Amino acid sequence: MKKNLFIVRHATAEDIGNLTVVRDFDRELVSKGIMEAAKLGKALSEYFPEIQAIYSSGAARALSTATIVAEQIKFDTEKIEIKDALYGSGPRGYLEVLNTIPDEIENAMIVGHNPDISYFADYLTRDDVGGSMKKASLIHLGFEGFQWNELSQHLGGFINRLEGSH
Repeated sequence: MKKNLFIVRHATAEDIGNLTVVRDFDRELVSKGIMEAAKLGKALSEYFPEIQAIYSSGAARALSTATIVAEQIKFDTEKIEIKDALYGSGPRGYLEVLNTIPDEIENAMIVGHNPDISYFADYLTRDDVGGSMKKASLIHLGFEGFQWNELSQHLGGFINRLEGSH
């Protein structure tokens, strides 16, 4: 059975350099980021709206991106699962989340942060996914004949890339 993984980098957020009292974890999407996430969600709704599970970093900018994309694909936003390992745990944290997805799920999305999410995409695929992911972008990988808990380095095939930024 084929598994589809959609790896999403969060949309444009507040610049940490301009903030004095906000922690990195609490940075919100700016209006440009909200538009980017909506555009990405709309593109995904036309491309592949059958996402069954969404896992997001708990950081405000990632969770907001996940919520906006979910709304566009008609995914129940109450079912977005926050995973602590998707913030600051490196690619190994992403792999931990991936390997614990229930096997009945065929189409899953992970929303997180650079550089970890770009390293994770490169780690999973045997194909060149083009280096660093842009903000509000998505990489679609496919895995043929594997369970989620078996997935590791170079087992995925690059299928497509969608972007919500200009």
